[in-house]
Amino acid sequence: MSGNDFTHLTKEGVHMVEVGNKPTIKRRAIASGKINLKNETIALIQSQKIKKGNVLTTAQIAAINAVKNTSNLIPLCHPLPVTGIEVDFLVEKTSIVVTVSVNCVSKTGVEMEAITGVSVALLTIWDMTKSVEKDDHGQYPQTKISDIVVLKKEKKV
Repeated sequence: MSGNDFTHLTKEGVHMVEVGNKPTIKRRAIASGKINLKNETIALIQSQKIKKGNVLTTAQIAAINAVKNTSNLIPLCHPLPVTGIEVDFLVEKTSIVVTVSVNCVSKTGVEMEAITGVSVALLTIWDMTKSVEKDDHGQYPQTKISDIVVLKKEKKV
């Protein structure tokens, strides 16, 4: 493959794709992901008895912060003028599904921001519950992050 086969690769290295000529329009992306936890851990989260604090509120704040900082984390992402972020949780018996919706008015999409928000929310849940998720050997046999996907990407002209 030559350097011309990649949109972000040049003879000199990488570059951020020029989007200046694209129209500025309303954009929205929705992503989700899941973390599997022990049912005892879910009960502790619901009764707010996790020692580090309120797991879902902290994960919500972490997701919002991650969305706003995506271009600092992923090198070739453009910084975007985010206009709104929603973070929702579906708490099930042995898992929590996180859904993040991101809105902006921009020249490029916000799907990376949405999946970054989901990823960081899930990592935050893991971090806050790791003391009760560990087994006797210090391992996490039931803890698993999975199913991180972009559910929807929209443009409104």
